[in-house]
Amino acid sequence: MIEVILLIVSLLAILASAEIFTNGVECLGRALSLSQAVVGSILAAVGTALPETILPFVAILIHKGEASNQIGVGAILGAPFMLSTLAFFLVGLTAFVGFLTKKRGFAIDVEVDTMKRDLWFFLVMYSGAIFVPMFWHEGKIFVALALVVGYLLYAYKTFRGESDGILHAEELYIKRLWHRTVAFIRPDSCPSKTPTGIFIICTQVVIALSIMIGGAHMFVDSLSKLSSAWGLNPLLFALLVAPVATELPEKFNSVTWTIKGRDTLALGNITGAMVFQSTFPVSMGLIFTNWEISGLALISAVMAIVSSVFVLANICFTKRLSPLTALTGVVFYLIYGVMVVMGHST
Repeated sequence: MIEVILLIVSLLAILASAEIFTNGVECLGRALSLSQAVVGSILAAVGTALPETILPFVAILIHKGEASNQIGVGAILGAPFMLSTLAFFLVGLTAFVGFLTKKRGFAIDVEVDTMKRDLWFFLVMYSGAIFVPMFWHEGKIFVALALVVGYLLYAYKTFRGESDGILHAEELYIKRLWHRTVAFIRPDSCPSKTPTGIFIICTQVVIALSIMIGGAHMFVDSLSKLSSAWGLNPLLFALLVAPVATELPEKFNSVTWTIKGRDTLALGNITGAMVFQSTFPVSMGLIFTNWEISGLALISAVMAIVSSVFVLANICFTKRLSPLTALTGVVFYLIYGVMVVMGHST
């Protein structure tokens, strides 16, 4: 019971810190006059992807041991799987509900070039990371380095690519808290209208990152003990459970952006995180674990790739994303969940 409570507490810490971090990087993007593609696909995506990146880092390099290594690999593989299935599904569901309530048209508007770039980079790099080591096991270090270089190239192209400017961003949470505190102490005072400084924004980002690391450490420890107590395979348990916990920030942010009609940010937050998750965390798995992907773990990777191909094909042919295509993501997740349950029961 204590481990379940600690798991919930660590989850709340991860979610809260990721939201605070994302708010900080959005304000940073506005302060630096960055485009929607950069803010959505890089700043917000990397911000909300940090829990999944920190989680396997803590599991593999700090906790160590076979169970921790399996948790780390499960979290690495689970993130792209969750993003390419459930994340797309929630955006599609939000858009579909908006259409039924006559608040938007039956389409998810996207910046075609941005989406195609994100998905192509993900498909090439993730497929290479999964399949190349099967035939060239000794070349894992080269694949890992290629993934890092690939992400740097992706970031360069995203910064250089054409995209609309960022139109909206919530007020920095630290500044909002300060205004409310001053208003409570001095009700007659007026909040300052001065722009938020880069130093204050970075302070909030660092605080959020510190909370995130502590939450991830607690989550890995509790997850390892629970999987052992319940007799579950740590890799599969982490592949299904850990991403649900750490990917929730992307899902909630993307749903909120979709409701507001900010589809480019909503999808960029997902596809940008997919690119990030297919590079740095995977590189860590390639270097510091045996990285022998097979069985249900391999099936999850294949499903992530196939789901992404469906989305990419829809965008290439129609220049937009249909909510129905996005909704199909949940089919892959449900099929995989059934396979995991049946495999464990047998």
